[in-house]
Amino acid sequence: MKIVLPGGTGQVGTILERALSAAGHEVVVLTRRPRRPQDVAWDGATLGPWAGAVDGADVVVNLAGRSVSCRYTPENLRAMMDSRVASTRVVGEAIASARRPPKVWLQMSTATVYAHRFDAANDETTGVIGGTESGVPDYWAYSVEIARNWERTQAEAPTPDTRKVALRAAMVMSPDRGGVFDVLLRLARLGLGGPVAGGGQYVSWIHDEDFVQAVEFLIAREDVAGAVNLAAPGPLPQREFMRVLRRTWGVPVGLPATRWMAEVGAFVLRSDTELLLKSRRVVPGRLRDAGFEFAWAEWEGAAGDLVRRARAARAGSGRRRVRVSRG
Repeated sequence: MKIVLPGGTGQVGTILERALSAAGHEVVVLTRRPRRPQDVAWDGATLGPWAGAVDGADVVVNLAGRSVSCRYTPENLRAMMDSRVASTRVVGEAIASARRPPKVWLQMSTATVYAHRFDAANDETTGVIGGTESGVPDYWAYSVEIARNWERTQAEAPTPDTRKVALRAAMVMSPDRGGVFDVLLRLARLGLGGPVAGGGQYVSWIHDEDFVQAVEFLIAREDVAGAVNLAAPGPLPQREFMRVLRRTWGVPVGLPATRWMAEVGAFVLRSDTELLLKSRRVVPGRLRDAGFEFAWAEWEGAAGDLVRRARAARAGSGRRRVRVSRG
């Protein structure tokens, strides 16, 4: 198949491109900074020659949008909204104008669309959409509005010959440098991976191999459209999530952090505490109903695999540095 990945140079795009290319698919990446033969230039906002890559493609998986790993200033929040809505709109325009439109359009969304809650898990049918919770920062509602506008823009695109799926993805865990797992593992290794603000908030996640398999599953399942949660069926409280990660790496303790300490840490990391404090208790109702089987359903097994791969990558990097220094 020919698969087009708008915004495919980030962590998730790299994971998908690597796996889909290895499976023998032709993968085209739309990026603002093309560097490789498979890269095609686009600006993420206006139609251009890049739309030719969409015409005749089998699948589009749109991953474009400003990274959420930043301070949630008004300027950054607007950039998150604008980049997601504009790129989704223009992908829809490219599909609508194609002589041979793709059969399916998978659109990245986020599990952040659901409410901050502890009492019950959010699936696609009974889950509570966020934005009206009490006792949380007001700007958390803006994050939910970003997700809703993201999905609405795809849903309203006039593409009758293309099936549309919105991927409400939890944090994708892979050992790649710079990804969320890499950050969490670094905190654990430094002894800082303890409970944050009590640690009762739920962490939803998905192993990178399951993420790829779920994307391939949804491409093949012509009967599935609309919002689909991409999250492992075993979300767990942050304190337990980090305890498992510490134990798997071999770190005996993790210092706890209060809410204000989390604020300081997020400021230093140029990130935001919503990523640490919002309780995302999300489960994959539609995937499981459709028959998808997770290879990594529970965090303990997934953490073991990710740590093993992270150790192997570090060992390989060390060997390469030794060879270079000897040259």
